Amino acid sequence: MSITSTPSDPNTRALAYLRIGVGVFFLIFGVYKVFGTHFTLGGGFQGWIHRFLTDGAYPFMVPVLRGFVLPYGTAIAFLVAYGELAIGVALITGLSVRVASICGLIYMLALLFSSNYPGPSAAPWQYFGASLDHSILALCFGAFIVGRPAEVLSVRPFLRRSKPASGLTSA
Repeated sequence: MSITSTPSDPNTRALAYLRIGVGVFFLIFGVYKVFGTHFTLGGGFQGWIHRFLTDGAYPFMVPVLRGFVLPYGTAIAFLVAYGELAIGVALITGLSVRVASICGLIYMLALLFSSNYPGPSAAPWQYFGASLDHSILALCFGAFIVGRPAEVLSVRPFLRRSKPASGLTSA
């Protein structure tokens, strides 16, 4: 039995709608961070890292946040800002969706382990509850990686049509 998807397949369309919705969120937050200076140059990023350290990063992430992220905070803030913008544009347009989703998954896992530690005495279910901020988006990115969310509602067909024929032609 072959499992294929077509543009009219409801699952393909649903995944495309989800892709665009997640892309809109990332575009909004990316635009705010890129075109506003508080996050990148005004200490906003560093403020979040300090909050993560105070409110509960996973123990293995604390040295990474203190020893690497904070010393290079401004550069990493720009990476985060432009990364969110790029992920948003890629997901909305349907271009480089897998690459953007791999980056988004890595980003969500980094955020999850930097900010959602419920404590050493927490019940196992509390780890999942504490991680909802980032685990849901991580699952979306995972679906975009293994699925075909760019099959429909993408600019790719328009780019293929407007691309000139390549190669030599004989007269």
